[in-house]
Amino acid sequence: MSEAAKNSTFRRAVFWAGTFNLAYFGIEFAVALAIGSVSLFADSIDFLEDASVNLLIMLALGWGLKQRARLGMALAGILLVPGLATLWMAWQKFLHPVPPSPLLLSATAAGAMLINATCALMLARHRAHGGSLAKAAYLSARNDVLANIAIILTGMVTASFWRSAWPDLLVGLGIAIINADAAREVWSAAREEHSAAA
Repeated sequence: MSEAAKNSTFRRAVFWAGTFNLAYFGIEFAVALAIGSVSLFADSIDFLEDASVNLLIMLALGWGLKQRARLGMALAGILLVPGLATLWMAWQKFLHPVPPSPLLLSATAAGAMLINATCALMLARHRAHGGSLAKAAYLSARNDVLANIAIILTGMVTASFWRSAWPDLLVGLGIAIINADAAREVWSAAREEHSAAA
């Protein structure tokens, strides 16, 4: 497959990933606020961040290696935003530790997992040739699937064993840690690209 064809299919995958992320952000954000869930709040902000990342990637596809590497470094910073939002929501939950509705928590996370798994599958085949930008999009979607599984389990634990705000709070903080690690990986890949371009 030619480079132009690869870019075209990657652009299409990024467009649909961004569209799906933006659409589900509204749903998850509304549910998170309604039930007071730290983990859903963090994940919803992550959907908005993913939509933004995918838009930036679409804009940067025609750029040179050095410019794409710089954008990759900027995206590493963007990946930290959901973690910071999660810390704020976690503090609010710590002050008022009311457990979220387990059924709505798990059901909303299951929908999010379906969206994120679809996006990860669409982007997985592009992560090898697309550089730090493709890696950022893929890692974001992959990490979100893991976060969604954890949120589903949190709902089950809250419903069955531990009727407390702590499972939701701990998973929300775990999502912040996963996003910080993804930011580190994207930063490293972008730095390597920048060095190669120089």
